[in-house]
Amino acid sequence: MEIKIGIAKTNKYAVSFCGDSVEVAERPQGGITVILADGQGSGKAAKNTSTLVVNKAAALIADGARDGAVARAVHDYLYAVKDGKVSSTLTLISADLDAETVVISRNSNCPVIIKDQYCTNIYDESVNSIGVHKRMKPLMYQIPLEVGMILISYSDGIQAAGRKKGKEINFEKIMEIIEKNQAEDAAFIADSILEYALEVDEYRPGDDMTVVVMGICEAEHTHKIRRMSVSFPC
Repeated sequence: MEIKIGIAKTNKYAVSFCGDSVEVAERPQGGITVILADGQGSGKAAKNTSTLVVNKAAALIADGARDGAVARAVHDYLYAVKDGKVSSTLTLISADLDAETVVISRNSNCPVIIKDQYCTNIYDESVNSIGVHKRMKPLMYQIPLEVGMILISYSDGIQAAGRKKGKEINFEKIMEIIEKNQAEDAAFIADSILEYALEVDEYRPGDDMTVVVMGICEAEHTHKIRRMSVSFPC
């Protein structure tokens, strides 16, 4: 089994700092977690918030904390540091090899989409962001880990693409991109969804945009070689 992760992100038009942050954390008992946070607002302040959130979450996961506990602890931390005045979305997508499950923790207005060999499920129930409510709990989902699964989430810059220009993104188009591709195509799926959102926004994004995709596929090699590729425009 091999886990492939694709991440594609861009800044709000004419803003230097992206208010979305993404981190990948290795789980001490086996597996990997993708962490996506979208800080309140945009620019440097939002970036500082989202960076604080993903770094705290990554450290807790590396310490062996469970995903639900991580979300609660990060909320408490953000609430304390920002005095309950700054919010952030937080989504954790985990391939837990020890339990042989996929675990999802959502505190976001954007969905998590899961495609397997049988069907595609969309998890989009309403839930509060972290950081501003004294009592907060994440929406948790746990399903068996299977080869062929694709898990997708994104920030609200994707969801809101085109609105400032009187347009609206077509969710069915996003689903079409997902349905036409396989778990091995995680990076391509992320790039394609971002490209579509940019097209709708006339390549002047009205908000920060991030797409994360995790694919569970058969191992391509017998040797367990871990690879990571990063493209970081400056």
